[in-house]
Amino acid sequence: MHIAYSIITSIILNFGVSSCVGGGATELVNLSAELEKGNEIATFAGGCFWCTEAVFERVNGVKNVVSGYTGGKENNPSYEDVSYGRTTHAEAIQIYYDPEVITYQQLLEIFFYTHDPTEVNRQGPDVGAQYRTEVFYHDENQKKLVTEYIAKLNKSGKYNKAIATKVTEYAKFWLAEDYHQNYYELNPGNPYIINIAVPKVNKLKEHFPKLVKKKYASEK
Repeated sequence: MHIAYSIITSIILNFGVSSCVGGGATELVNLSAELEKGNEIATFAGGCFWCTEAVFERVNGVKNVVSGYTGGKENNPSYEDVSYGRTTHAEAIQIYYDPEVITYQQLLEIFFYTHDPTEVNRQGPDVGAQYRTEVFYHDENQKKLVTEYIAKLNKSGKYNKAIATKVTEYAKFWLAEDYHQNYYELNPGNPYIINIAVPKVNKLKEHFPKLVKKKYASEK
């Protein structure tokens, strides 16, 4: 898990590490308001939410990205409980996007390219079901698109293993603690960000340059 990774690398690189200060998550209940604004919603889990949030914040047409927990049965999950595998939730992100600028299909392509969809309950140094790869669909069209795309990837021969990404109907999303939001921007010196998150952001820029917001195009 990335808590352990940060602790180890902080000792080596002499960086500080954030820790959970208790308290549970808050249920995100503004979905209808976002839809009324003309935005659509995508919900992805693909390992550490610091990474996935940073990737999608840089995508043109994405209005907002928030980090949180979903896919489990527990109410008010805390980061401490989720990250140590004491819940059935996954770390995930909720994406609010303008479908006139970016499509759900394009979001799927970015999602699958910027993490390893063949890993079961693991992404890089983060191990456990809380770091599983999963797409939570909001309607039948999203379900159809992700199911078809997974089949396409499996058939393509791009991967040596079958796609492990689960496809699950969306139920509820719990907003993570405040200090997790925009973590990439607010903690550029964190060794986990430098070693794990930055390479994922770079993959976005290298493979999808036309989909990157202009203000991030020259970002180092």
